[in-house]
Amino acid sequence: MRLFSGAHYEFIEKRKKAYVFSGTLIVVSLAAMVFNIFTLGSWLDYGVDFTGGSLVQVKFHKDVTAGDLRAALGGAQAPLITRFGEASEFLIRAPLAEGLSIDDVAAQVSDQLTAAFGKGTFEVESKDLVSAKVGGELQRKAAMAILFSFVLTLIYLAMRFELRFGMAAVVATIHDITITLGFLAAFRVQIDLPSVAAILTIVGYSLNDTIVVFDRIRENLNKKGGRRRDPVELLDSSVNETLPRTVLTSGTTIAVLVALLLLGGAVIRDFTLVLILGIVIGTYSSIFVATPALLEIQDRWGLGKSAEKKKKKPQAVPV
Repeated sequence: MRLFSGAHYEFIEKRKKAYVFSGTLIVVSLAAMVFNIFTLGSWLDYGVDFTGGSLVQVKFHKDVTAGDLRAALGGAQAPLITRFGEASEFLIRAPLAEGLSIDDVAAQVSDQLTAAFGKGTFEVESKDLVSAKVGGELQRKAAMAILFSFVLTLIYLAMRFELRFGMAAVVATIHDITITLGFLAAFRVQIDLPSVAAILTIVGYSLNDTIVVFDRIRENLNKKGGRRRDPVELLDSSVNETLPRTVLTSGTTIAVLVALLLLGGAVIRDFTLVLILGIVIGTYSSIFVATPALLEIQDRWGLGKSAEKKKKKPQAVPV
């Protein structure tokens, strides 16, 4: 398949429109986070993993599904339910309301399950409490993991390419993460450990897509006469040459994720939504954010080997 074969789209010339579009999304994202601070008390809707709560493990003596448990525990308002251990074992994560103990929560869960499935059809195997202190530590470690990925990215790309490439990739990644977090804040998607895993996956996917484009830019720069080409024309050419790969990779990945969204159930719904959004934004940013950012960094600060050669070039003396 050769989609977009011989494409000649003027992506870089449209960068100012992309700046306006991205800027609007970022402002809306930040506004949603600020709104959540005043309404929820935090900029994101953190789940039990980060705020503390109760973990109740139950084992059934007959075949039931996570959907059956979810219906018994409140449907759309039910706590997070995941399969744990054997096919008939489940882990129920529920927030701990003020004034209730872990025993109270376990008793409520037991009463609801008894009413739905009958007495003696299950047993509560364990009940544990996740403290808010542990949740706060997880928040800090998740933030550090994302920050650490930025630092390593800058170092890696500076070594493999040039410093300007690393800076442009970090700008694009921050753009992707900010908009993704804004989506989570605006739609009150609950943040749990799978959500953090999805965000880190988006970081990797976005960087991979950006590196493919940057690698083609480097190849075109190193061709004979490449560094004498007009920068805008060279960048446009590089993006168009990698466009078939970008579209096919993103399209096939999104197709798989849509199937997971439709067939995977409520347990991985939020995780899948975050990944779909992140891949769409990451594909967009590799074309309309990372590459224009590379041009802006070159124009403003002149970082890179081409700039050094330009400085060494003897200047003509006016007559």
